[in-house]
Amino acid sequence: MATEQNKNSDDLQMVVNSNISLNTHERINTVYSGEVVKLESGYAKVSLDTIETMRADELGLVHGGFIFSAADFAAMAAVNEPNVVLASCNCLFLAPVRVGDNVTFEATEHQKEGRKRNVTVRGFVHDIKVFEGEFKTVVTERHVLRLDLMKNVEKES
Repeated sequence: MATEQNKNSDDLQMVVNSNISLNTHERINTVYSGEVVKLESGYAKVSLDTIETMRADELGLVHGGFIFSAADFAAMAAVNEPNVVLASCNCLFLAPVRVGDNVTFEATEHQKEGRKRNVTVRGFVHDIKVFEGEFKTVVTERHVLRLDLMKNVEKES
């Protein structure tokens, strides 16, 4: 089981069965968002070991935000562009996840249109599907925090 320490970016570069390196989200905390265990062009597999700090109640239910975070990370890794960002998502939480469960997310990029990428993500605990989502992403020219998003708004004022 993962520790709660923040794993460094070197951990993310050690991707199993791959000659492809991770080009996005290099500084993400893999304890809370999962770790890439397989990376191919248009495909990523992320493993999330659920831990005590993810607990939402006395019975050990894992808060859905952690499940979503790992699914989102899997989608970003499948696109694997430095400036990929989430535009929208339609997702289903299909079964509960308990503290101590390992959730495996498989993300497959299935549509490319210009800068837009659509990715299907499915999450499993053993053979039970616990999550499914359609992630719409956009690859921007520059980092989203470096874009001048207010440029057009200021001209209209």
